[in-house]
Amino acid sequence: MTARTRLIAAFTLLAFVAAVLLPPMRQPLDYHDFADHRHAYGIENFLDVVSNLGFLFAGMMGLVIVFSGRTKFEFTGERWPFAVFFVGVLLTALGSGYYHLAPDNETLFWDRLPMTIAFMGLVASQIVDRINVRAGLRLLLPMLLLGFASVIYWRATERMGAGNVMPYAVLQGYSVFVLLLLAWTSPSRYTRGNDIYWVFGWYLLSKLLETFDRQVLAMNHLVSGHTLKHLAAAAGAFVVCYMLLRRTLKPAADSSAATVRMGDRLHPM
Repeated sequence: MTARTRLIAAFTLLAFVAAVLLPPMRQPLDYHDFADHRHAYGIENFLDVVSNLGFLFAGMMGLVIVFSGRTKFEFTGERWPFAVFFVGVLLTALGSGYYHLAPDNETLFWDRLPMTIAFMGLVASQIVDRINVRAGLRLLLPMLLLGFASVIYWRATERMGAGNVMPYAVLQGYSVFVLLLLAWTSPSRYTRGNDIYWVFGWYLLSKLLETFDRQVLAMNHLVSGHTLKHLAAAAGAFVVCYMLLRRTLKPAADSSAATVRMGDRLHPM
């Protein structure tokens, strides 16, 4: 077992323990009170709703790219984690749009569920790319089920009057950490592998915009931080589109050397 694998295993165990043992954390009700309540064309919270079109366009474009003949995949099965990612992005447009029409805990469930699909798909895609094709594909379904479980558990606990969003929060943080760790320690078999850092950058910007929702609107009086958060997060998905369109498989010698150095073996699917 490599040092990288041991670190991922240790962090996975730590995340599981944290999700189980940390004190329960309820979803704050003031989370749903976003800065921009303006309506237009009969749509409440208009900009927070329509800004989800970015996810819709990115998801549709990504699926076309994944299943087009122009996209380079060394093994046919490699396309499925990316397909799951873009399905999650597309469904986020629908779920988040629905949530922002009438924000509360019940509608928030439909926002968070597709986001876990996107997160798990992206993590699995990087395991496939940087560690082992077969292992990444086998982990895709269990990871999706774990993501579903974290959101379903949160909603179930809210309905019982003792909400606990902690497992979902831990899972999201865990996903980001694993993505960064894989990018830092494991070379991609393709060019443009470092584009994943741009995805993280847009994600980080989206979280900052979400945090300073009211301050952003107060500064420009046109658009809120949460509206811009949607556009920033969608930009991260567009980066994945660009990466897939532009990347090529590295020369066999370089790819094989990287694989041997990591102590893994790739298997055609």
